[in-house]
Amino acid sequence: MQESYPVDVDAIRADFPILERKVGGDISTPGEHDDDDTPLVYLDNAATSHTPEQVVDAIVDYYHGYNSNVHRGIHHLSQEASVAYENAHDRVAEFIGASGGREEVVFTKNTTESMNLVAYAWGLDELGPGDSVVMTEMEHHASLVTWQQIAKKTGAEVRYIRVDDDGRLDMEHAKELIDDSTKMVSVVHVSNTLGTVNPVSELADMAHEVGSYIFVDGAQSVPTRPVDVEDIDADFFAFSGHKMCGPTGIGALYGKRDILEEMQPYLYGGEMIRSVTYEDSTWEDLPWKFEAGTPPIAQGVGFAAAVDYLDDIGMENVQAHEELLAEYAYDQLSEFDDIEIYGPPGDDRGGLVAFNLDSVHAHDLSSILNEQGVAIRAGDHCTQPLHDKLGVAASTRASFYIYNTREEVDKLVDAIDAARELFA
Repeated sequence: MQESYPVDVDAIRADFPILERKVGGDISTPGEHDDDDTPLVYLDNAATSHTPEQVVDAIVDYYHGYNSNVHRGIHHLSQEASVAYENAHDRVAEFIGASGGREEVVFTKNTTESMNLVAYAWGLDELGPGDSVVMTEMEHHASLVTWQQIAKKTGAEVRYIRVDDDGRLDMEHAKELIDDSTKMVSVVHVSNTLGTVNPVSELADMAHEVGSYIFVDGAQSVPTRPVDVEDIDADFFAFSGHKMCGPTGIGALYGKRDILEEMQPYLYGGEMIRSVTYEDSTWEDLPWKFEAGTPPIAQGVGFAAAVDYLDDIGMENVQAHEELLAEYAYDQLSEFDDIEIYGPPGDDRGGLVAFNLDSVHAHDLSSILNEQGVAIRAGDHCTQPLHDKLGVAASTRASFYIYNTREEVDKLVDAIDAARELFA
């Protein structure tokens, strides 16, 4: 292990062939890189992380060895696929501390679909006039838009916990908003814009004191730090595979078993039914009653392999590495008077830094960085109301993962210098 990092970065990078890519050629023919000439510096991990060979191999093994539909065939391949898919639920449940196993973990497409599942399957039935849903001003659109629209359909009120000048939640304001009318508290665990790590256990206590449920958006936390949903006492918790070395098209919704059992399905069709007549239908057991149709089998296999990969590294090490890079980037960028950084200090945030360079639009800065091979995110990061509060239309975001290095942060700073000179 390299002395200066919590993880063996060189060994990890060897698992990700894409990191050896060069960029800058013709993008009209994806997969052909003959014209590419600039080394890639990938700092857009909060949007999507890369996928190691071990996960790709697990998916290939499924397609080459036991590709079949699940829970529908007595033949050997179907049984193998069914066991692998069911075991994937158990593996993901174990990873987040869900002692109920597969019955408490529903596979979805992503965090957004998990949010919609609860909003429609629970919210439409349980919310009404006089009820409130409490969120925060730093919510991702996946939470904010979903509960906003459900509130319009049900007549419920939406309230937002203030974000203070340091990018943290105003917990006194939270105490004022979470009251006897509150039926759901929906809060992001780690902000994808500010990097703020929210006190979700404290918010769970507040919610439960008034008889409310709490839904935690863990899209930026599960990939980057140890998470135990039972220690948090979350009623619902959601995250996505593609941000944690897994394939796209799969995420997970954790829900306490007794709550999930009371909820009605969100989608109907095959796989989620037990019996059907022309007059009525009954539903399968958990979690299958929420997984209508042919499920994401290959993605589920890959999801479990990603969890294995991260466990082998150790989530404490993943967190330490991310925090090291975030603090280093924060300190480097803080040296410039013409850069504004959003969120808490560098030693008190998740593994990302959102910022703006004076007089340069975030999209222009991103374009110039791209010419230097530096891949970052520019825009409102699906937090438009938060950017409105910050008084900016967009920001530039660098986000880090287990394969990134200090040298790549230095390349980010050098690329910003090039942009500064160009716009001088």
